[in-house]
Amino acid sequence: MAIVVNSNPNMPEEIALLFRKQHYELVGRHSSVKLCHWLKESLTGGRFCYKQKFYGIASHRCLQMTPVTAWCTHNCIFCWRPMEGFLGTELPQPWDDPAFIVEESIKAQRKLLVGYKGNPEVPKEKFEEAWNPRHAAISLSGEPMLYPYMGDLVEEFHRRGFTTFIVTNGTVPERLEEMIREDKLPTQLYVSLTAPDIETYNRVNVPMIPDGWERIKDTLRLMKDAQTRTVIRLTLVKGENMHNPEGYAELIKIANPMFVEAKAYMFVGFSRNRLTINNMPKHEEIRTFAEELVKHLPGYHIEDEYEPSRVVLIMRDDVDSQGRGLNGRFIKG
Repeated sequence: MAIVVNSNPNMPEEIALLFRKQHYELVGRHSSVKLCHWLKESLTGGRFCYKQKFYGIASHRCLQMTPVTAWCTHNCIFCWRPMEGFLGTELPQPWDDPAFIVEESIKAQRKLLVGYKGNPEVPKEKFEEAWNPRHAAISLSGEPMLYPYMGDLVEEFHRRGFTTFIVTNGTVPERLEEMIREDKLPTQLYVSLTAPDIETYNRVNVPMIPDGWERIKDTLRLMKDAQTRTVIRLTLVKGENMHNPEGYAELIKIANPMFVEAKAYMFVGFSRNRLTINNMPKHEEIRTFAEELVKHLPGYHIEDEYEPSRVVLIMRDDVDSQGRGLNGRFIKG
């Protein structure tokens, strides 16, 4: 079972080493793959991620990757990634080809999975399914929309039978505008909204660009017309951004997304260097915040929740969990 991953990262060796120590498999010049916690839980214990419960995405067939491992426009205080190694917005050149990234990301996933093959806790059939991933979560690290060929990357995954999620912080609206124009949108588009006002944004997201807040609002306006499944995710940090539900509601109304996820910050990874366990809300606190938020969002209701991930799903009244009625792109992973 020969698995070769071409990796010549365009970053300082000490930064590459930092990511490798965190079990990232570096791909090409600037991409990477890492096995999700819930993929491993699904393989060995049958537990799964909230995306499986809410949207039908099989956790053990999910490939978690990024085309911009060490580049971002924010230095969020709650980030679990090793952002101490982030290289800001000075982007790598040249860029790898989308087809290369997809092919090598699948190889990287298999390299990380191979140790599970003989694990007696992993059903053989489930391992074989995991060996052939069918969902790409383009969300691992950095700001993925900084990759200039994101639409082509999405299309390359779709050509191989994948469904795709992109999680963006909203600071690169020109990329989304291009993807809408070229009809190269992911199966599901997430915008991570983690502040109800500019003061909170500057304190919690620590932007590395001067106009990040306005750019996020531009993305929300574009999101309203994106013909794909749309989600705004609120990562809520107790004592930091878990306030002003009216402010969040006004921003959400700009985008009119199909779904809103109110999700707790989790005290994991490198965020433990910046926050304490007291900043991690209980599930009951997330549910209370979601109930308050819905009061300011006419046309939305609480649809579901998943306590292991401390997340509550808010859904627009005129859609179902698969966004049916819009186009055939809304399929289960």
